[in-house]
Amino acid sequence: MSRTTILTWSSLAAGSLAGGFARYLTAVAVHRSLGTAFPYGTFLVNMAGCFLIGVFDCLALERFMLGPTARLLLMTGFCGAFTTFSTLILDTSYLMKGGDFGRALLNAVGSLVAGLILFRLGTLAGRLI
Repeated sequence: MSRTTILTWSSLAAGSLAGGFARYLTAVAVHRSLGTAFPYGTFLVNMAGCFLIGVFDCLALERFMLGPTARLLLMTGFCGAFTTFSTLILDTSYLMKGGDFGRALLNAVGSLVAGLILFRLGTLAGRLI
């Protein structure tokens, strides 16, 4: 295995580990503080992930401060494990930047609707097992 491959996998693993722990610890802290009447922890994690992936994307594409390895660590690894909602927003933003507002809307709304439908179908399938 090459040094580059090891660095790539290590960056992804480290970011994913940190993002997963950050998601859990944040959700638990918010849950303890605000209760369970609304999924405050999930909402906070998703919104924080959207903010962070926006910062990282700007640092990578506009400020040229993050190279491919740092992007893998922070965006794919950390934000990916912290929340996948942030990646949905990033992809939708790219479609909008390219002027493809119809596909951006389809991606955002379609992901939400299809995700809810598939979640329910998965629940039904799980009941059959």
